[in-house]
Amino acid sequence: MKREGYISWDEYFMGVALLAAKRSKDPNTQVGACIVDSNNIILSTGYNGFPYGCSDDLYPWDRVGNDTKYNYVVHAELNAILNARGKNLKGARLYVDLFPCNECAKAIIQSGIAEVVYLYNKYADSAATAASTKMFNSAGVKLTRFTPHADKIVLDFKANE
Repeated sequence: MKREGYISWDEYFMGVALLAAKRSKDPNTQVGACIVDSNNIILSTGYNGFPYGCSDDLYPWDRVGNDTKYNYVVHAELNAILNARGKNLKGARLYVDLFPCNECAKAIIQSGIAEVVYLYNKYADSAATAASTKMFNSAGVKLTRFTPHADKIVLDFKANE
């Protein structure tokens, strides 16, 4: 008899996205993304951070002022698309904890991703989110709000000792 209580594919991939978010050094917002093909194979992951070669210690993490993180940070979704390094993303699903902004929506659509599975929509009332939703709907990208069956998944590095 097989084990009961194992996680679903959606829980697994959203868990990978949330784990990727833990790599972000942003002191305010950590976002992760995971791109998966139709065979449930992970194609790429990404998190929000500065581009390669741009030191986390030399660029600003500030949210207000003349020189802010917004001028430099690559969002998790775009990072995952770029980290795929040319893999075919047509028909893929993107798992992300925060609903994509309008700039990431453009990249998601252009890359051929067919579905966005998101955990929450913190900026649902913003113009950027309205633009994202409008573009996704026009392009036929399916939007799915992820509903977890449990509040958390625990990773235990010493489980098999």
